[in-house]
Amino acid sequence: MTPVAPEDYDEDAEADAASDSASPPGSQRLDKWLFYARVIKSRTQAAGLVTDGSVRVNRLKVEKPSLAVRPGDVLTVSIGRYVRILKVTAPGKRRGPASEARLLFEDLTPPPPPRSANLDELRNPGSGRPTKRDRRQTDKLKGD
Repeated sequence: MTPVAPEDYDEDAEADAASDSASPPGSQRLDKWLFYARVIKSRTQAAGLVTDGSVRVNRLKVEKPSLAVRPGDVLTVSIGRYVRILKVTAPGKRRGPASEARLLFEDLTPPPPPRSANLDELRNPGSGRPTKRDRRQTDKLKGD
């Protein structure tokens, strides 16, 4: 083994290599996969998301970012008010461009309901403040 100069030593690269060798072939640490698949911006945030209980693997709540995910696993990730359902198709090799990250998963998240349906629910007659037209009709009934 060749000696490494202190400025060339990278602890993270050594830790990544050690964690990759500890996981079974074809699998990857959950926090690394979330980072490589561009689900979250940094690996630290991915680990925090997992420890907060915002990630489920195959419907089971996960609290350890070191859990190994394999192709075929289904992840449910809750970020803020959004919930994404992702099926792992491959482990990542690096955090590349978005086009490369899309190859790591299949998005099973159902599409949001149409926006017009949401507006109709919000504008139910008889709810909220009366319009000018409603006030005129009320005044007409009262005889004012």
